[in-house]
Amino acid sequence: MSHRHLAGVTVPLFSLRSQQSWGIGEIGDLPELAQWVHEAGIRLIQVLPLGAIADDETSPYSAMTAFGIDPMYISIAEVADVGNDLELVLGGVGGTELLARTRASQSVDYTAVRTLKRQALLFAFQRFSAHDLASSSPRARLFHAFRAQNRAWLDDYTLFRALNDAHEGVAWWKWEGPLRTRDPVALARAAGRYRHEILFHAYLQWLAHTQWYEARAHLTSIGVELMGDLPFMVRRDSCDVWANQREFREDFSVGAPPDFFDPDGQEWTLPPYHWERMRENDFAWLRRRARHTASLFDRFRIDHVVGFYRTYIRPVNALRDAAGKLLAGFFDPGTPEAQLAHGERVISAMSEAAREAGGALIAEDLGVIPDFVRASLSRLEVPGYKVVIWEKDDRAFRDPTAYARSSVACFGTHDTNPVAVWWEGLDQGEREAVRAIPFLAPRAKELGRAFTPAVHGALIDLLNAAGSDLVLFMIQDLLGARDRINLPATVGPHNWSYRLPGTVEEMRRDRHVTQLMTMLRHSTEKSDRAGLRLPELRP
Repeated sequence: MSHRHLAGVTVPLFSLRSQQSWGIGEIGDLPELAQWVHEAGIRLIQVLPLGAIADDETSPYSAMTAFGIDPMYISIAEVADVGNDLELVLGGVGGTELLARTRASQSVDYTAVRTLKRQALLFAFQRFSAHDLASSSPRARLFHAFRAQNRAWLDDYTLFRALNDAHEGVAWWKWEGPLRTRDPVALARAAGRYRHEILFHAYLQWLAHTQWYEARAHLTSIGVELMGDLPFMVRRDSCDVWANQREFREDFSVGAPPDFFDPDGQEWTLPPYHWERMRENDFAWLRRRARHTASLFDRFRIDHVVGFYRTYIRPVNALRDAAGKLLAGFFDPGTPEAQLAHGERVISAMSEAAREAGGALIAEDLGVIPDFVRASLSRLEVPGYKVVIWEKDDRAFRDPTAYARSSVACFGTHDTNPVAVWWEGLDQGEREAVRAIPFLAPRAKELGRAFTPAVHGALIDLLNAAGSDLVLFMIQDLLGARDRINLPATVGPHNWSYRLPGTVEEMRRDRHVTQLMTMLRHSTEKSDRAGLRLPELRP
């Protein structure tokens, strides 16, 4: 991680709004967001994972691929093959009315978004096939070049998606034997049979990646970095497990041991890595994954980094007892010495691969983490997290100005309450402890129980004053909002569906939001996180 003192904002891509988006944040929305936050001194935007998820899924941490971008993020307005007649594209007035309702929705309606975008993209692909593929146009040549450059993951992914569609979403281990075991003759036969469907899924990835690289180039041109998020695992019924069956264990399941937060532990129903086999090829698949992620982002967070040192697993045939209580599992590798050696090999391999593509790693080292893991990450020069509200010695908060330079400071992540909710939930003793932080002590009298503008401004200044090279604000923390992105251990429409209160242009016209962005701008300037002097905020 380069030593660049800057402030960033974490905002899920699905949460963005624009005049052109279809009920969900899109790749084409990033440049406008970047320009807006850049004016307030923000120099980095972090998004959550982009991998394609199944139709019955909403969590970005349960993807069907570790490589492909979900087509729901494609900006339809920027797809030339769609054209301007949306009524024709969407099959009549009913389609355009559904689009209007989806755009106006206060939360992401995944079913509607997928229905609308799939119809529009099928229409676009038919035009592309008829006009470009048939004539070998310059656009067709660009498409074929993309396929050739990404063959290492794209061939398996597009065939998997075509077969998954043909089997109506049934898990790959329930497919007929030759396809399930990837018999070369059966795969070649399937590739011929589903050639059109394979081309369609390749077309979607070509559109998504092309839009992504264009958006990233724009952000780079104005001095805003992109930060991504690499989930620890992929789904058992993902393309990656099907295509690399030797590298995953089918007889065990990943989870977490009992701890203070979860006395019974957790069960994630994800397939563990087969570490012994991965070590044999020097973690080739993880290297490819890190290299590809670094091709999309300037830096990326490794989710649940402790899992790459030691993975907690349970036998799939003995997950729970008769009463439904989770049974005990074990760590793989089993001893601290083996875990340290193994983890350093894994992180070194991923870091090396990321550097080859111009990217850098950040470790999500939150939760119950052995001391040797953080010491190891420090030796490997991989920054970890400092969550202000959890950084305590007994009941005294540690001084953020003393955080190590090679770290990432924040108030919380997508899995926690926004800072406004945290502040108003403090008891008197905790609030006094916050006021006692040396940086805040001179302003202690301003910091009452309510989350006032004075409290908001003081907390923003506190985070910007951290010694960490990078500080990350959740978008809700900048807006003073109380909406959550995800409530762990729960399932429902309240998770992964948060949308910003308006488009960037609407928020620019909002007096209260403008005051907040001006406050942020002054804070980033004072803390020297904004770089050169900022231009005047645009009305």
